[in-house]
Amino acid sequence: MIATYGGKRWGIPKGHVRRGESAELAAIREVAEETGLRGQVLRHLATIEYWFRAGSLRVHKYVDLFLLTYEYGTLTPQVSEVDDARWFPVEEAITLASFRRERDVLMQVQQLWKEQKFV
Repeated sequence: MIATYGGKRWGIPKGHVRRGESAELAAIREVAEETGLRGQVLRHLATIEYWFRAGSLRVHKYVDLFLLTYEYGTLTPQVSEVDDARWFPVEEAITLASFRRERDVLMQVQQLWKEQKFV
């Protein structure tokens, strides 16, 4: 998970899909940029949507979330965007997640883990 807002907000790495990039490749890239970790997509988990403010603008955002498997890398927070990056047991990640929709997705991962349904 990554922390933002001075370490007060914990969440799942996410970001923008670049022109010509698939959502899956964007997920792999964003996780690597924000955490220093490389992985491969196992499956799509959910598409969440929310509103946020960028200055005086309200922005409506859709985010595809994917389950990735760790391949390699050292956990290193991206200095320009992330205050911290850490591994957590899924139970703890659920309680730390700052947003309900992300908690829901983490609970989905927890259930997939219990059922051994990763792909």
